[in-house]
Amino acid sequence: MTQQSEPTTTTTPPSTRTAPVPAGTGPAGTAPARAAVPPVSATARRADAPPPAPAAAATLAPPSGPAPCPPPAAPRPPGERRMWPRSFHDRLTAPLPGLKALARFAREGAVRPDKEGLADIPLLPCEPGPLPRVDARTVAVTWAGHASWVVRIGGLTVLTDPVWSRRIIGTPARITPVGVPWSALPPVDAVVISHNHYDHLDAPTLRRLPRDTPVFVPAGLGRWFRRRRFTRVTELDWWEAAELSGVRFDFVPAHHWSKRTLTDTCRSLWGGWVLTAPDGQRVYFAGDTGYGHWFSRIGARHPGIDLALLPIGAYDPRWWLSDVHCDPEEAVQAAQDLGARRMAPMHWATFVLSAEPVLEPLIRVRAAWEKAGLPREDLWDLPVGASRVLD
Repeated sequence: MTQQSEPTTTTTPPSTRTAPVPAGTGPAGTAPARAAVPPVSATARRADAPPPAPAAAATLAPPSGPAPCPPPAAPRPPGERRMWPRSFHDRLTAPLPGLKALARFAREGAVRPDKEGLADIPLLPCEPGPLPRVDARTVAVTWAGHASWVVRIGGLTVLTDPVWSRRIIGTPARITPVGVPWSALPPVDAVVISHNHYDHLDAPTLRRLPRDTPVFVPAGLGRWFRRRRFTRVTELDWWEAAELSGVRFDFVPAHHWSKRTLTDTCRSLWGGWVLTAPDGQRVYFAGDTGYGHWFSRIGARHPGIDLALLPIGAYDPRWWLSDVHCDPEEAVQAAQDLGARRMAPMHWATFVLSAEPVLEPLIRVRAAWEKAGLPREDLWDLPVGASRVLD
């Protein structure tokens, strides 16, 4: 995996490189998607370029240790209209599959579990419950399934990558129901989107929202929302931030890509979000990502992450998906790289996007967490529909 330097402006020229589009991703943008399991508790490389060093007198000793991280960016104005590069291919941390990989995929074609791997669907943990009561000082999360969370932070209700549809383009129907009925949601104060793949950006769900709902999106994706008459759209580049009612929304890098149609590969950016409450409580939402150097950079810039929402599914076959989707062991390592106090797995048990057995992500993430010697109570392996409140 090649490494990448951080963007220094929002007008970086587009890359002149081109990359083929992976076959088998489908419009959903997910690249090719055995055993009872212990019960789940419902409560339960381009490296960053360092900033230029100030001129130093000849008598000063050379600095030792790693260069300090730059301070957090000042929040940008909400709803700001901006110009973006035509392409974000230069942000890829691994090349998209070439002809040899496409030919191998066409030969092997294993993008769904076999019959044995699907047999455990009835055992998938799904325990919908009422949303917890919160106040402005409470941080709580509820897993609606896949990458959709109801995050209560700083008095706001924030939806991440909301997908309430039963089916998305290019995949079979959900294998577990949505964990939170739409009618049970409190008023939605904001939405964050990680990227434009269909299993993360769902037009039928977003049509349910009032058009004046604040939405925070990656660079280049604002036009999609404005065409649908959303009026409070904030686009951000990596390492940029905005604020809403005292809650800070930082957009951070991810090892992924973007595509929604045949002609828009990497035309918009992709990434994760760090949400910080006025009292400093902090939740990291990874969106969709492979494993790599960005996690340690995010942790250094945003220390004290209280909870990391990390993907653990849609990883098999590894030769096809390792650059863009973490496996469970990599997700546990990512949580450690971030310095996160707790981890909540996501991106599994909802849509069948790849070839691993449906229960395998949970079994493997529990084993990896135990092997790492981490406190069991800090792995929030929630059933679909369950909630937890930060202490």
